[in-house]
Amino acid sequence: MASKNKYLVFAVIGIAAASGAAWWLQKPAQPPQRAEAGASGTGTPAGGGAAAGAGRPMAVEAVTVRKMALRDDAEAVGSLKSRQSVILRPEVGGRITQLNFHDGQRVRRGQVLVQLDDQLPRAQIQQSQAELSIAQANHKRNQELVAQGFISQRSVDESAANLEVAQAKLALAQATAQRLKIVAPFDGIAGIRGVNVGDYLKDGADIVNIEDLDAVYVDFRLPERLQSKVRPGQTAQVTFDALPGVRYAALVQAISPQIDADGRAIAVRGCIDNRRLQLRPGMFARVTTVFSERSDARVVPEEAIVPDGSSPYVLKVVEGKEPGSKVTRRTPVQLGVRSPGWVEVLDGLSAGDLVVTAGQQRIRKDGTEVRVVELGKQGNGGAAASAASAARPASGASGAATGVGPKPAAVADAPAPNTPAASVALSTVTAPPVPSAVAVRSDAQPLPGPNPCQLAGSSTRSTPPGSRAPV
Repeated sequence: MASKNKYLVFAVIGIAAASGAAWWLQKPAQPPQRAEAGASGTGTPAGGGAAAGAGRPMAVEAVTVRKMALRDDAEAVGSLKSRQSVILRPEVGGRITQLNFHDGQRVRRGQVLVQLDDQLPRAQIQQSQAELSIAQANHKRNQELVAQGFISQRSVDESAANLEVAQAKLALAQATAQRLKIVAPFDGIAGIRGVNVGDYLKDGADIVNIEDLDAVYVDFRLPERLQSKVRPGQTAQVTFDALPGVRYAALVQAISPQIDADGRAIAVRGCIDNRRLQLRPGMFARVTTVFSERSDARVVPEEAIVPDGSSPYVLKVVEGKEPGSKVTRRTPVQLGVRSPGWVEVLDGLSAGDLVVTAGQQRIRKDGTEVRVVELGKQGNGGAAASAASAARPASGASGAATGVGPKPAAVADAPAPNTPAASVALSTVTAPPVPSAVAVRSDAQPLPGPNPCQLAGSSTRSTPPGSRAPV
């Protein structure tokens, strides 16, 4: 029994020795400098280097809030319609005897375009005129006889009634004959006819269309959220894929009182002066409705906005507690109109405030000390270049992520070439003017004479001869 206990003790001691040897072999080697520092007792703590790096100001890019001209507008697509359009159709059937127009010809209001066979109505007119003459003579004779007392008043009344019947027959015959003449209801341009002389037309058959093109309507739809902004009399810029480089001005004339329940949109109609006759009904149009224009809107680059649900904010650079230091402050902002690469700030910032545009992801809390790196001034020993590269993920990544081009390099109040990168002063980055999407387009110049879209009762008035430019 004693020998068995002795073997058990030896086994436990052997297992302990093997475990200690394995732990010793797997233990990582201690760095020489840390070992020396530990031996001498004068070394820095293990986290000293990290603490020193955390105390340095973070490098960020920033620009000042600037003022620029902005336009509050909305884009939509629409189609053109004639100011007046009609398809001529006969009210009664008949055979065509005359066609007094050519395809595509300009016609005037009241001009007889199509004449149907009116031999029978003309004969009825002659018969009615003869009956009217007899009725007039009889009535006149009865009036003379009743004055002499030869006939009664009843005979005069009967002759008067016969006279009215004759007059009605004549008017009916004339109306029947007039319905066989098809006239232009307004000034316009005739289309392409589908009939010829000698054709027999039934009532309601299509003959030709007449289009009033001196002014055309552009019909488009806007989202229902814009119903409080659009008003009659506002201006809309209209461009056409079929006419590249040309832009027309449309005057908003009418707004539908009902919102479409399917698309939740409101129908709007604008009027375009088309006396040049460049536009045709049915053309596809791109409409930009202008609600308001401001010349002093405060804007910041899109990359300066940090989305946070329904409460976006920016990191504003302000003076720190220590002289010459700069810290960040989280500032909620109210956004307005957007322009390519820029966002309007309605509330929260003032012109001249400095906001961070790159490096926001490295700032965890308010009051973080930062160092602003100027764009285009990073040649001082490579320190500024390394700071800017640390602030942005990669070269050009910020512009690719935000959809804007490279940042401008024009800087005001630039430091001297020998100024260290760590002491770069806050400076204003001057951004170039925002290019307009329609800057390359040319507006159609107005023609002399009154604008047909602004004439009172323009739907019935005729355009003065000579005011239209040649086709």
